[in-house]
Amino acid sequence: MRIKICGITRPQDAELALKLGADTVGCVFHPGSARSVSDQSAREIREVVDASATMVGLFVNPEAVTVEAVLDRIELDVLQFHGNESPAFCEQFARPYLKAVAMTAQIDLAAIDQAYQSALGLVLDSAHGGQFGGTGQRFNWDWVSRGLGHRVMLAGGLTAENVAEAILRVQPAAVDVSSGVEKEKGVKDEGRMRAFIEATQSVMTYGGL
Repeated sequence: MRIKICGITRPQDAELALKLGADTVGCVFHPGSARSVSDQSAREIREVVDASATMVGLFVNPEAVTVEAVLDRIELDVLQFHGNESPAFCEQFARPYLKAVAMTAQIDLAAIDQAYQSALGLVLDSAHGGQFGGTGQRFNWDWVSRGLGHRVMLAGGLTAENVAEAILRVQPAAVDVSSGVEKEKGVKDEGRMRAFIEATQSVMTYGGL
């Protein structure tokens, strides 16, 4: 079970998240996001992410040249695509990648998983008002296809209060939180991060996973 803290904009938040027990931090490179990170901050965040942790860069329907330009400036371990990017588009950057899925009752998750077999996994997030993640809204966990948990990074409205139930019901490979551990957009709260990570680790220890 991996723990990802996304929407990181400050190196001190990344450092604290990793110290508390997260193993992955995510930075948003979508200019339309309130959590979009500057190049300078992204480089500083990179400096605190050591070899034992992972830095993910999040994009939404980017041009290939945009992704390549970011990779020229910042060393990202994994790319995360939150738009309508095709498998071929996601594969072209010679980096491991995650594909986000905006969950609705009509989503055929098994078919999407088959189409994106080259992905490390699928980030299941809420479909809410045309926004691309970070809404603080959860989706119906019953929509997650049985048997796909090992391919799932569960996101969408997770908090310290509901992450244990989410893990027990979906049994994902990882959990991903952004707004649920913030004091304001792009600024993480130490107490909320600690509580979220402890709740995740507790269910992993005592929940039979």
